[in-house]
Amino acid sequence: MKIYKKEITDNYSVEVLPSTKIKKDYLLSNEMLVDQGDYLDFVLSKKEKIKVTLTLAVKGSQAISLPQAPFGGFWTEEMINSETAEFFISQVEELLKSRGVKSLTIHQAPKPYQRCHDLFSFLLFQNGYVAENMSAHQFFIGKKKIKKLSQHDHAKFTKKLSQGSLELYCGAIQNFTFLQQIRDWNRSKGYEVNLQESRLIYQVSEFPERYFLITLSRDGVAIAHTLAVKLTQDSLYYYQSAIDPKVTLKNLGDLLLMRLFQLAVDEKVEFIDLGTSELSTGANHSLMFFKSRFSNDISTKLTWTKSL
Repeated sequence: MKIYKKEITDNYSVEVLPSTKIKKDYLLSNEMLVDQGDYLDFVLSKKEKIKVTLTLAVKGSQAISLPQAPFGGFWTEEMINSETAEFFISQVEELLKSRGVKSLTIHQAPKPYQRCHDLFSFLLFQNGYVAENMSAHQFFIGKKKIKKLSQHDHAKFTKKLSQGSLELYCGAIQNFTFLQQIRDWNRSKGYEVNLQESRLIYQVSEFPERYFLITLSRDGVAIAHTLAVKLTQDSLYYYQSAIDPKVTLKNLGDLLLMRLFQLAVDEKVEFIDLGTSELSTGANHSLMFFKSRFSNDISTKLTWTKSL
């Protein structure tokens, strides 16, 4: 064991860099929010090749990965062994303590984003981290399966649009008037809405190729929206969706998701993340049931904390 740990020390290096130095695939790892402290990348490398990164916002005695994001956590370029992963965790802790940090919070991404999800969860638990929160994301995984489902539903999709005299737009965001409609429609149903317009506008301006708006209209009036984002190049995230509650047409949610699957085919992604289904009182079972018709997997997102 001692010999192996010496090999890790000799072959691997850990450094801390300003978060602007490395461009990350995970979109929100590139974001630096005002008043959240210093954004830093903790990087594990072997022979100058990056193996693992962890982006943290460090403010005073607290470090978070990542604040006000669906998740952050450890990102690996490939599978790594347990001792190397644990070595990186310990080095991150020591570097944080040297900066006066006393608590660390990690919002670890669900497994489809990170194949080492279970390994890091196990090691965090073994090293004294506490799982403070858990959410379940529903996924549809598999590029070929996505294409097959999209092709299977294409005729039904086209027929439903024609029968409802509906027009459909899918593409880049031209303006942000749809945000207020999403807020109003969802609030009328009692759903909690967490949309920060100025932040979204900034993100879209920085990464316009990652954001897509799907809108259903009737007689030129929008009646439903879905906002999708490529959080990584291999994924499509079902970020926000809403339907005008005054509209009596059925299955509009199905039409939005059918178009989302077509978009996923066009973008050649590996999986679709349909997000969480939660209310303040617990699981939103009706929403989970709806998404289950368009998903083939569920994976948990865990929030880990530790006092250093």
